Amino acid sequence: MSKAYWCVIPAAGAGRRFGAAMPKQYLRLGEKPLLLHTLERLAAHPQVAGLMVVIAADDSYWTHGMLEVLGKPLLLATGGSERADSVLAGLRALPSSIADDEFVLVHDAARPCVSAEDISRLVARATAGDGGLLAAPLRDTLKRADADGCVQSTEPREARWRALTPQMFRRGPLSAALAAAAEAGVMATDESMAMERAGHRPLLVEGAETNLKVTTPADLLLAEFLLARHVG
Repeated sequence: MSKAYWCVIPAAGAGRRFGAAMPKQYLRLGEKPLLLHTLERLAAHPQVAGLMVVIAADDSYWTHGMLEVLGKPLLLATGGSERADSVLAGLRALPSSIADDEFVLVHDAARPCVSAEDISRLVARATAGDGGLLAAPLRDTLKRADADGCVQSTEPREARWRALTPQMFRRGPLSAALAAAAEAGVMATDESMAMERAGHRPLLVEGAETNLKVTTPADLLLAEFLLARHVG
């Protein structure tokens, strides 16, 4: 039987860029909140052992009393002001039975369309080394803007990737890397950035473009379209 791993889901953000009256992870996506779609997608995977959801201290939207999702255990932790703070809080709150050298997944609360195939590929390849992340190679032409919003230059897209989630690293080294970045005043925007700073070379595992992060109202509509067609 394949080994299963815990997944940390940082969900403490306010989602201010979305412009809604509530945090975007609680907006309705079809018949359920966006966050519940994400949790069910993760819990449905046989190699996900449990879910550690990290919410804000003043979160009034979370359904307290939820102890499992699709039969998988669900634990709750309190996050911080930045995503990296919340991920670190989630890692520290994981059960003590999860050793420092065990792998842990980290997935964005606002990515409800991640596919089972991509999770399987990431687990297989990341655990064969020191960890890695789902990512998508850039396909569009990139432009650098100047202060006036005009094109300053065209940037090469070769060897450039967009970081996705889940990302997967060993619990101890990831916790240490996030803590070191915070102590140095560096805001790690994803787990890979913290690990890179600590001297690691995370593996890029190509994932589907449909694994979008809901950031705008248009993204929410697209996610609803994809989920309605069972994409992922």
